[in-house]
Amino acid sequence: MKHTQHADFALRVLLYLRVVPGRHGSIPDMAEAHRVSRNHLEKVVRRMVTAGLVETSRGRGGGVWLTRDPSTITVGDVVRAMEDDFAVVECLGHARYCQVAGVCGARSVFARALDAYFEVLDLATLEDIADNDQGLRGALGLHGRAVPP
Repeated sequence: MKHTQHADFALRVLLYLRVVPGRHGSIPDMAEAHRVSRNHLEKVVRRMVTAGLVETSRGRGGGVWLTRDPSTITVGDVVRAMEDDFAVVECLGHARYCQVAGVCGARSVFARALDAYFEVLDLATLEDIADNDQGLRGALGLHGRAVPP
């Protein structure tokens, strides 16, 4: 299973906000740090706001910030918020055109696999995946800035 860039970029935004001083950043700064499209990142952040992962404000002193403590945001929360379709096989989706849907055992196998996948993602928090503050700040060009409280 491959996730869209939305889930990938959402995790990158959260990692940035986890290690940037004050846990507050701008979309242009995040786009530059991750070397991704500002326009694409704006769309991702809008979706993150709708999901309650971040808040934003415009103008001087505006930007993007976390709505919750990093230890309470799971990777599973992020992936569920950013992805629309987890039907890794057709019979897990809404439309079922497969001739053997309902009479073979594939659906239950893939459903259990998907449950196990999310069980792992739900155990990993933003705090867990951002535990290398120095390395992340260095990779994002945030050298010399104070560690957030």
